[in-house]
Amino acid sequence: MNRPLVVQTEELDDDAAEWLGERCDLVRCGVGEPGFSALLRRASGLLVRTYTNVNSAMLDAAPNLRVVGRAGVGLDRIDVAACRAQHVEVVHTPDANSSAVAEYVFALLLDATRPRVFLDGALDEPAWRQVRGELGAPKQLCQLRLGILGLGRIGRRVATIGTAFGMEVLAHDHRHVAEAARGGARMTPLGALLEQSDVLTIHIDPRPENHGFVGRRVLEALRESVIVINTSRGVIVDHHALADFLRANPGAQALLDVHDPEPIRPDHPLLGVPNAHLSPHIAAATALANANMSWVVRDVWKVLCGETPESAAP
Repeated sequence: MNRPLVVQTEELDDDAAEWLGERCDLVRCGVGEPGFSALLRRASGLLVRTYTNVNSAMLDAAPNLRVVGRAGVGLDRIDVAACRAQHVEVVHTPDANSSAVAEYVFALLLDATRPRVFLDGALDEPAWRQVRGELGAPKQLCQLRLGILGLGRIGRRVATIGTAFGMEVLAHDHRHVAEAARGGARMTPLGALLEQSDVLTIHIDPRPENHGFVGRRVLEALRESVIVINTSRGVIVDHHALADFLRANPGAQALLDVHDPEPIRPDHPLLGVPNAHLSPHIAAATALANANMSWVVRDVWKVLCGETPESAAP
């Protein structure tokens, strides 16, 4: 009996790849690499992560494709409707990295609020007093109001952690969120959320109507000392508008882990803005999150066996 062919375009956890490789022919080949087109024509499954675009053109070149597995959460690079039109199932791992991303939000927030250094030598008493005086934090987290834009899986986890820090937590979401699922957050109209938040952390999805959602109108409603954190998708934020806001409000900070495009280019509008801090899309870069995302292979195999997957795309 012929084993199905699955093409893996990006990195997977070794254990997950080995598991699937025991059950089918798993071939690692990136889009654009030699042999990819030939493999795609034969493939029953396609495994992708962050940077592979699955669109109509790719689907047309894959007549035997039955399933696309996204080792991760967001589906913005996968045309789910086009996949379904060609009877290709799409599976993903919607809760695989929630804890990792939420943890990273607070790593950024603590970087922004708790200045610190690590000593590499002895200090005399005057120097010791000086460094302690320079590193005093103006406020603790429990004195800050946390505003969460989007109360999905990650937003709820952020709310729970913020509540544990003693923060007052506000949230806004276009959907109704039951009180038991709010993580201690108080649902708030968008205008009030923007006006009242000391920290605004963004967790909305990149559907087309959300592109540029955090633009001039939203930014103008924020406090002059706000801390803006984005770990969702770069397209959510108008970076030119954010650069203007930060220059006009030197007491504000922006901590961005996601960008548009990625990798960032030399003309990125936030480069060189002193109160903008950019990291290279690493919020989910933990060994556990990587393993959790990679086990999408289980659902890929279920589809290839004619079974119902646990986490089909909505």
